[in-house]
Amino acid sequence: MRTLNALILLPLLLPATGRTQTTSSLELRRTASEKFIGQFEPSSMVGLPIFSPDGRHMAYVSQAGMKRFVVLDGKQGKSYDGISNGSLVFSPDGGKVAFLAGINGRVAVVLGDQQGKSYDGIGEGGIVFSPNSQRVAYAAKSGGKQFVVVDGKEDKPYDGIGKGTPIFSPNSQRVAYWAQVGANVVVVVDGKEEKAYDSIGEKTLGFSPDSQRVAYWARVGKNAIAVVDGKEEKPFDQFAGGLIFSPDSRRVAYVAVAGGKQLVVVDGNEGKRYDGIGEGSLTFSPDSHRVAYWAGAGKKRFAVLDGKEDRSYDLIGGPIFSPDSRRVAYAAVAGVKQFVVVDGDQKKSYNAISRGTLIFSPDSRRVCYQAQTGGKWLIVVNDKEERAYDGIGDGSLTFSPDSRRVAYWAGSGRSRFVVVDGNEGKSFDGPPKGTTIVFDSTNALHYTAFRLNARGGNTIVDVYVVEETID
Repeated sequence: MRTLNALILLPLLLPATGRTQTTSSLELRRTASEKFIGQFEPSSMVGLPIFSPDGRHMAYVSQAGMKRFVVLDGKQGKSYDGISNGSLVFSPDGGKVAFLAGINGRVAVVLGDQQGKSYDGIGEGGIVFSPNSQRVAYAAKSGGKQFVVVDGKEDKPYDGIGKGTPIFSPNSQRVAYWAQVGANVVVVVDGKEEKAYDSIGEKTLGFSPDSQRVAYWARVGKNAIAVVDGKEEKPFDQFAGGLIFSPDSRRVAYVAVAGGKQLVVVDGNEGKRYDGIGEGSLTFSPDSHRVAYWAGAGKKRFAVLDGKEDRSYDLIGGPIFSPDSRRVAYAAVAGVKQFVVVDGDQKKSYNAISRGTLIFSPDSRRVCYQAQTGGKWLIVVNDKEERAYDGIGDGSLTFSPDSRRVAYWAGSGRSRFVVVDGNEGKSFDGPPKGTTIVFDSTNALHYTAFRLNARGGNTIVDVYVVEETID
């Protein structure tokens, strides 16, 4: 939406090269070095390339004749009969790549250069890495049965494995999923089956942040029941959202439906009933003491903070808490104007506020977001407007760890560049989709960027990791 075109084409591999350039201004002196990752040509690739979470590694699927193979950081891997579209995935630490390969009419998980056992099929959830990147799990199909495979070991076979599972706990030590047993379903945690139900709410199964607790929605007849630590809570007509744990893992909240109305339940206590609760808006504060969400009554929408309704608007986005839990901000719409509300104070109106760009700095003192005015886009930091551009990269806005610096992708004409504290960096054709700007310290950051080249009638894309230091 109203942002840079994040082109991603597909690569040929060239030797690594480097170049350094210094950008200076009255405010900052930025020194940038480029590390060449690869060269992309659309006709040589299958699907889109993927990047590691830190943007330093790149992988894609290519095809030669009837065979497909993965290219990782310029190195071509083993060829297979097929590689499933969308199955290629990096581990959280970026050190490993896994994918689904076709072998003689069957499918196997390939992790790095290690090929696992082949099966009739792999579940829709695909390959799941543990948060620490050391473990791998997936659902497999064989002989009419389905089962979960964790670290190469097959669990008990079932009639089916639930969509979106298995999942790992935050500490990477535990595994949970739900399975079909005849006409019923059961949640399986660490290999142990819990009580059977008529059905389990998709994407509601989750661990607490400390990995000790498990919660999900289940259905018995006409009743929807939140199950927390194996214990059933009060039944409702339906559930309207997943269950969330507080950051300290002690509290649980969810959205339920009763009598055609929606309500938030926190620690078993029911809140006021509304026509609707904003999907995904329910959140705990970082210190776990506060709860916020937005609700609707008739045509009005309003934030509900600690059980109290804020001023009503036509639409609401958010709310979010500051890292210290003391402040609250959200975006709102009244008529044709959009604006941000911070600590109850309605800020300047704009033509649009870009969804999902509202953030607090790590020290909670600064509020930042992306806004549109006069056909241009700009960043607003604590009510101060930065320079307006033709486009701002959605999701690129970020603070340095100490909150001193703000960075984001911006575009003017055909040029794209990273802006740091109002200072424009080197020009590129854009950032690859799915990559971010990463501050390594107050005065160091890195990001992924590409340049387009036309050669022999084809469009070639050169991709770089750019390292910057700031003086």
